[in-house]
Amino acid sequence: MMAGRAQPVAKPSIVLAITACVGLATIMQALDTTIANVSLPYIQGSVSASSDQIEWVLTSYIVAAAIMTPPTGYLAGRFGRKRLFLASIAGFTVASMLCGVAHSLFEIVFFRLVQGAFGAALVPLSQSVLIDTFPHERQGSAMAYWGMAVMLGPILGPVLGGWLTENYSWRWVFFINAPIGLLAFVGMTIFLEETSRTETHLDWFGFAMLSVAIGALQILLDRGEQLDWLGSSEIAIEALVSVGALTLFLVQILTVDAPFVKPALFRDRNFVAGSMVVFIVGVTFFAPLALLPLYLEELMGYPIMTAGIVMAPRGIGTMIAMMLVGPLVGRIDTRLLLAVGLGLTAWALGDMSLWTPDVSAWTVAVNGVIQGGGLGFLFVPLSATALATLPLQLRTEGAGIYNLARNIGSSIGISIVSALLVTNTQVNHAEIGQYVTRFNRQFEMPQIAHFWSPLTASGRAMLDAAVTRQAEIIAFSDDFKLMMFVALAAVPLLLVVRRTARDPGRDGSVHAGV
Repeated sequence: MMAGRAQPVAKPSIVLAITACVGLATIMQALDTTIANVSLPYIQGSVSASSDQIEWVLTSYIVAAAIMTPPTGYLAGRFGRKRLFLASIAGFTVASMLCGVAHSLFEIVFFRLVQGAFGAALVPLSQSVLIDTFPHERQGSAMAYWGMAVMLGPILGPVLGGWLTENYSWRWVFFINAPIGLLAFVGMTIFLEETSRTETHLDWFGFAMLSVAIGALQILLDRGEQLDWLGSSEIAIEALVSVGALTLFLVQILTVDAPFVKPALFRDRNFVAGSMVVFIVGVTFFAPLALLPLYLEELMGYPIMTAGIVMAPRGIGTMIAMMLVGPLVGRIDTRLLLAVGLGLTAWALGDMSLWTPDVSAWTVAVNGVIQGGGLGFLFVPLSATALATLPLQLRTEGAGIYNLARNIGSSIGISIVSALLVTNTQVNHAEIGQYVTRFNRQFEMPQIAHFWSPLTASGRAMLDAAVTRQAEIIAFSDDFKLMMFVALAAVPLLLVVRRTARDPGRDGSVHAGV
């Protein structure tokens, strides 16, 4: 829990100022989950990275945020919520500026790690501040404002990132955080009151082992394709480190009195099933966001601004779906809403697996609305279902692990599809290349021989480019199809979920139904 609540602020002007500052901090963090996506091909060229290496720019940010989210409550209690909020905003903003001036892949990945680590606390702190600032009867409205700020990120991110990159440079994708962060920092310094500090305990060993396990696994996935997986001693060592750290983490939480993660969480089947489903949601929503800019800009030849515009409807679809689903939660079986969300997601990914570079921008935008709608049907009811049957004293910790599962799913999903894209492109190139020989009678046709003659150096170069393009199209299709099957694989997990019903008692607890 965020220890030491501040008293609700009485003056409407102060409430408005704090709400605006919280909104700026939330938008800044939410923007950075998507704003860099459309700029990846430009960053890739600037730092001389391969197509799988450039995904580290995304995964490093997500992994750092995932690792540093669970300790937010402890840090807020230990140092004070205002101090932590100001440190998070300042660190996030400075790290953003350093990303903008980076000149190598190592530098930008390292600064993205720092950015993710500082940004991890912004979302839970924003929620906590708004709840404490608004009176009880207006807290629902406060959360609605916060939800709008969260959803503005995925909508504005691709468009703003495309515009900045096209008109200025990809570096401005990170520089844009400077004025936002400065305004949020100054506003929080002036208007936000400090909370009381408490001497809380954190299982540092358990936290360290979980962090090492996640970090080693992510490095393994990011570098595995490049180093031939377990054929490399480095990858083998990283696998052993990850498994060893995870084992020590499990031993720690089962043997100490106050573990980093309480084992009681995993006795609740709704929480376990919900965490598994949100892991899959992280894979199926964020992995396509990493692939789509490459598809649109490299295969379809879209300018970066156009790519950003056709990707933006995903956020609009999510917002519309969340508005529709909100009133239905508690009235309709949550499992039905989740099944609709997974179905929409699977349908959208199945449609993407049939795309060719000739597909229209309208088709891409409509598909994005449907896929975003699938996330909207999953986002609210899944959170409620996963946490509803937990005891009150475990819900804050459960929320941290739940968000950790989503972030880890996102980073693992991006790493896997990026590695498969490279591998499958090579495999497809070899298979298609079998039919490109000087003895193929098709090359005797004048209209083909003029451009693609295997007997000339220029013809062979153009042939190789054409074969590579076709191989990439098939590889993208295979990735989208794999994610469709992953989304469908989550549907049986809904059978494990128990229906929940609100207990009319005063404690506001939620009990499992049949």
